[in-house]
Amino acid sequence: MEINSRDFRVPEGGRVKLDKWPTKVEPAYSSREHYQQLLGEHVARLSSLQQLLYAFNRYAVLLIFQAMDAAGKDGAIKHVMSGVNPQGCQVFSFKHPSPIELQHDFLWRTTRDLPERGRIGIFNRSYYEEVLIARVHPEILDNEGLPDALLDEKTVWHDRYRSILDLELHLSGNGTRIVKFYLHISKEEQRKRFLQRIDDPEKNWKFSVADVEERRYWNQYMKAYEECLNASSTQRAPWYIVPADDKENARLIVSKIVLETLEELEMTYPKAHAERRKELQSIRAQLEK
Repeated sequence: MEINSRDFRVPEGGRVKLDKWPTKVEPAYSSREHYQQLLGEHVARLSSLQQLLYAFNRYAVLLIFQAMDAAGKDGAIKHVMSGVNPQGCQVFSFKHPSPIELQHDFLWRTTRDLPERGRIGIFNRSYYEEVLIARVHPEILDNEGLPDALLDEKTVWHDRYRSILDLELHLSGNGTRIVKFYLHISKEEQRKRFLQRIDDPEKNWKFSVADVEERRYWNQYMKAYEECLNASSTQRAPWYIVPADDKENARLIVSKIVLETLEELEMTYPKAHAERRKELQSIRAQLEK
């Protein structure tokens, strides 16, 4: 299957129903060897474009990954970005807020880690947790110490989406390209992966009883994700729903979308002006002696 990124993009103002979106599609690879070949080609091209991004130094790229547990966020980031120079890429994982973070607005802790121009920033979970897990577990809002007047169920989520959209519009207007991935895994595939984590001693550390507890809220999470995807996929900061039951295919889809994002920037290497070229020739002459 040829990967067409438009097949996975959530249109602005769309009405996503996750039970209508596939968690598995026809793979873009025909064998394990073919997968490795395709991923290798994507990674090599991505490495070249990341170097160009760094040299061009006019844009930053922010990749956001959201998903249910065991959907493969860590693996996608590891494999897709495996060829990128660590100096040009930053990965941040956001878990439960610290006491200090809870004393600030909900965007504060992630805003501190936004990528500067010339770099790729990756958020493994993000500020979107504040309209996802906080929506499924509203007690989390109580811990944020907000005035009661700001916790009205009728307005709090709308206000948070407005804050998020304003932030993303601001970042886009200042040269940060934002791409958001929701790795869409089925409940049955998640169950299988949890069992694998239990059976494989090297994966035991990945498993937590809390992960199983969260499965009880699966329907609530799907509803929260649906509203999130519909409310916050824009032309400047689109969401992509990536079928994640096939890890390898998900990585190929993600890498293809990242490549397209970088290629659309139409970057060039800086050209040396006449005085700089004269300086370089002078240095060359000295080195040749």
